[in-house]
Amino acid sequence: MKTLSYSCGAIMIVLLAACGGGGGSSSDAESATSSSDDSTGNSDQSTVTVGTSGSTDGVLCEYSDTTYNIQESLTYTSQSQWTCTETTRELTANGIPDHEVGTFPNPGNPNIITEQTVSASYPLDPVESAVATELGGPRGATGYVLNGIKIDASTAGSCDDSGTACSLIGNMGSWNIEALGQTAFDFGTDANNAHVQPDGAYHYHGMPEGFVEKRGGNSSTMTLIAWAADGFPIYARYGYSIADDASSELKLMRGSYQYVAEVSASRPSTETYPLGTFAQDYEYVEGSGDLDECNGRTGVTPEYPDGIYHYYATDSYPFFQRCVKGAL
Repeated sequence: MKTLSYSCGAIMIVLLAACGGGGGSSSDAESATSSSDDSTGNSDQSTVTVGTSGSTDGVLCEYSDTTYNIQESLTYTSQSQWTCTETTRELTANGIPDHEVGTFPNPGNPNIITEQTVSASYPLDPVESAVATELGGPRGATGYVLNGIKIDASTAGSCDDSGTACSLIGNMGSWNIEALGQTAFDFGTDANNAHVQPDGAYHYHGMPEGFVEKRGGNSSTMTLIAWAADGFPIYARYGYSIADDASSELKLMRGSYQYVAEVSASRPSTETYPLGTFAQDYEYVEGSGDLDECNGRTGVTPEYPDGIYHYYATDSYPFFQRCVKGAL
């Protein structure tokens, strides 16, 4: 059985003037044999546990996975466990992916995956708020995939207005570089849209492909893959075409972000850095996609047939949510 999990972060490379392009690499090595998944944590999607109305309780409250993962860039046992108290959902993990990963270090990412001490506590009864809260980076992970790998879609890379001074660390410039959806900079992400922080933490910037595969995610199923920091669930790619109708067809969810209608005069040249290079190149356009500004919506899911607010990992920007709608 293949599995996925990881966490990434800033990359210790400084680029000036000619910040070059490139793509991530991935490993073809055999990896990860999963063991000790419980009935809700394995890749068998034949049984779905249904949560109670108005609460996330009863779903994946006994998720446990131990996967020995040996490949070119990884010789560790991945461990993750989720449990529930009366009021909280608790995570303990070691931050090791449970699926194939790319080669690390690589030219775009000079860091090595190492064990981490991962813990998180999220509300079991999340409450949707009228105000979105931005998370990520120093403000904390926007959530964790079930395998205990951090979700952090933004980067620490930036450029100044001239575009002649760019760094993949530090966030010193006005223009924040995206890890995905651009070719001007190489963050060394692998096939799981992840890479490694200087402290050895592997994390996801976008769709955790290996873990989605482990969970059996495809066009015929709506697949829960993670929990957001506010306690609401995160699904991969597919949702019901009619949000409140579980008998409607599944469709590929699209984020509601578009390129900005008017490019700022202070932006670095679009000839050097095409639109999509920077986070500021996107703006939320309500109704242009399926989801709100935090890549979420309210509707029914297999686990929550009475409906719940939930997020999506998408193949379009913002890939993973950059904010949460639940009260923190």
